Amino acid sequence: MSESRLLQQLRRPEDLRALSLEQLEQLAGEMRHAICDQVSKSGGHLAPNLGVVELTLALHYVFDFSTDRLLFDVGHQCYAHKLATGRGHLLDRLRQRDGMAGFPEPRESEYDLFSVGHAGTGISTAIGMARGDQLRGESERKVVTLVGDSSIVNGVSMEGLNNAGTLKRQFLVVLNDNGMSIGMPQGAVAGYFDRIRVDHRFTDLKHKAREVIKKIPLGGALEEIYHRFGEMTLAALDHQHPFHSFGLLCVGPIDGHDLRELIDMLEEVKEIDHPVLLHVKTVKGNGFDFSSEDPTKFHSPKPFRREGCRVELVSSGRSFTSAYSDALGDVMARDDRVVTVTAGMPDGTGLAELMPRFPERTFDVGIAESHAIDMCAGMARTGLKPFATIYSTFLQRGIDQVFQEVALQGLPVRFCMDRAGVVGGDGAVHHGFLDVAYLRSFPKMVLMAAADESTLRAALEFMRTHEDGPSALRYPRDTVPEPLQARTPAFELGRANLLAEGTDAAILAYGFPALHALAAREALAEQGVSVAVYDARFAKPVDAELIGQLVAEKMPVLTVEDHHVDGGFGSCVLEACNERGWPTHGIKRLGLPDCWIYQGSRAEQLAEAGIDADAIAEAVREMLRRSGRRLQRLA
Repeated sequence: MSESRLLQQLRRPEDLRALSLEQLEQLAGEMRHAICDQVSKSGGHLAPNLGVVELTLALHYVFDFSTDRLLFDVGHQCYAHKLATGRGHLLDRLRQRDGMAGFPEPRESEYDLFSVGHAGTGISTAIGMARGDQLRGESERKVVTLVGDSSIVNGVSMEGLNNAGTLKRQFLVVLNDNGMSIGMPQGAVAGYFDRIRVDHRFTDLKHKAREVIKKIPLGGALEEIYHRFGEMTLAALDHQHPFHSFGLLCVGPIDGHDLRELIDMLEEVKEIDHPVLLHVKTVKGNGFDFSSEDPTKFHSPKPFRREGCRVELVSSGRSFTSAYSDALGDVMARDDRVVTVTAGMPDGTGLAELMPRFPERTFDVGIAESHAIDMCAGMARTGLKPFATIYSTFLQRGIDQVFQEVALQGLPVRFCMDRAGVVGGDGAVHHGFLDVAYLRSFPKMVLMAAADESTLRAALEFMRTHEDGPSALRYPRDTVPEPLQARTPAFELGRANLLAEGTDAAILAYGFPALHALAAREALAEQGVSVAVYDARFAKPVDAELIGQLVAEKMPVLTVEDHHVDGGFGSCVLEACNERGWPTHGIKRLGLPDCWIYQGSRAEQLAEAGIDADAIAEAVREMLRRSGRRLQRLA
């Protein structure tokens, strides 16, 4: 293999095993530049992937993952793995339709065992595969799980570690400790890693112990002797590794950017017939000063321009996240009982902008959604007004806490769900398409959606004063549109808002799809069809008075939502009619279909789902054809 363009010639992991150490280091540099160049064009997870290049190469050099098992915890650190497994030809379409998914994706390659977008799952799924292989008589398969970005402190990770110690076979957890979560790490375990990371005595003593042991002909006792040396160094430094008590042999920390050290250590722990945790220190964003110096900003940046030492993010307009941050900041300035909590995503949810303004009332608890919700419940019980600011897809991880500690207690916790609906490049693992379905069953739960910045602000003000149980607001990962109307009325419980009048049909749009409904209305108007458009605002309670009026007038009604069609807003409308004995044959629902929608632009995904302006207009035409109303205009 030529030394000049190693990455272009890399077709499978066997190719990198034929390389010298110097060539591997060159390959690492080529991978870094390829990843950075592509993310600058398409956006994506930059800093997490730059930090694990050498670690990924070392893993593929030592293990054969065509038969061995490699499971990712936080899947956004998989780009180098994908390049190592022959998917370089997909990189130029990263996060795009028919290109490289931004997370592990079994549809792409046999080297990806799970679609992984949520933290905390890797250890448990790896244990399952380890036990499965053992029961099937295939214990020769090595099992490795790569954990990173502080997901080790997630509750599911802890449950997995607790069970991992009971395994009677090889099992390796690689802890990629980069000193970061998505933002700054939180909690006592993170504090421990901070202390041990800067204590060079620990690393030096461990290294010397390993060198001594190599010279002692003790055969199978290696791991026991090394473990004892580790305990001695820990005791000498007054450290106690937090995972020793789980029954794991804890090794490290070692330098995650030293290929020789990584390969040597992985070769050693590979043969240990006991669960091992290998603690690896890396630098998030390593290789480029702009990303390593600001790893939070470049965790998952939008496209950016690089001109020498200057790096500038390409703006695509004001986002709903930014609008939420500004609006919540205004609410907090007016009401000192308002507090807000996020779970490891202060930057992604906009709370990073509020933390300097309200340091005593903004909380990041790390990747621990269940804890975040229970903490909100506790604060609500004291009379505070907590706003839990969490992605829709991640709120699912705390559904039991929403049930037991919030809804069952009747507590007014406010759930603000960013990234509701389809999310673009992150694809199926991050779509927020279930929140209406899983929240609407809770008694007294109020469900709302924002269509633009004005409605977002009005909804937050409603939530601030609503004390009769929990409430939830959804808004998309999209650019804030121009105001949908000149003046936005205040939110009234269970009342929709008329955006445009019409006499031939009515569109009830839940949240952001109101923008596309108005565009569809304009297209239909060119055909002489008059369509009323309503911003539904509430999925629970729905505006039964409005629905009854439309049904009484025999008006064809189309519901539209950026949510799964089953169990969503449209279902709420149909059920309201059923409860009151009203006919529903004139009501049609549009929403996300019963299939997975993979990575691409949000516009492509909305079109695929059949909820963009063109699809809405065609659905209205079809309803009118079936009803016979205005049929002559549509012939």
